[in-house]
Amino acid sequence: MTGDCILFAAINLGSQEIYGKRVLEVGSYNVNGSIRPLIEKYNPKEYIGVDISEGPGVDIKCDVTSLISRFGENSFELVVSTELLEHVREWRQAIHNMKTVCKPGGTILITTCSIGFAYHGFPYDYWRYELKDMEYIFGDFKIENLEKANYKGAFIKCVKPDNFIEKDIANFDLYSIIRGRRIIEIPDDISCRWKVKIMGLREDLRYYFHKVIDLLLLSK
Repeated sequence: MTGDCILFAAINLGSQEIYGKRVLEVGSYNVNGSIRPLIEKYNPKEYIGVDISEGPGVDIKCDVTSLISRFGENSFELVVSTELLEHVREWRQAIHNMKTVCKPGGTILITTCSIGFAYHGFPYDYWRYELKDMEYIFGDFKIENLEKANYKGAFIKCVKPDNFIEKDIANFDLYSIIRGRRIIEIPDDISCRWKVKIMGLREDLRYYFHKVIDLLLLSK
């Protein structure tokens, strides 16, 4: 969590989006700060924080890919997620689920990392989102604000239309911090598994490990 995330939420969320509403925070484990106090001061009807691990800020242990089965469709007037999406390998499913549990007329607010933000695995780190990516991915919502953060992040606030028809993003590619380029999916091959493991190493060592792996693969 950064000051930019908190500021974006403070500017873009108020009583209109929160008072008397059901709020879902996806990826709510409080590692280094949370927007929860900011939201709760506007007296939501209910605030539920979910994450894959139990801990501070987590009310229910639930993976983002299981939101629909756990809560049902059109369940929340506000869905927030800060610094989660880069860590979710199945990002399309995560976004589909967040869109689906959001009620028509409800709001989604997301902050995530852009290209240039260093690898930070908790436990993994897969993707980087640019403003053009968020604009495309949420092209089926009404985008109310889209900002580039100072620390290399992409922030969005958008509203689900009453006549919502979900956009097909199956073939949309994202920048993979593991591959160093835009790809459709992260392949489940040995080179990728090793690269995920070494991404946590010092920057000056990663280059050489990648080169060794590539040379070994080419020699087969």
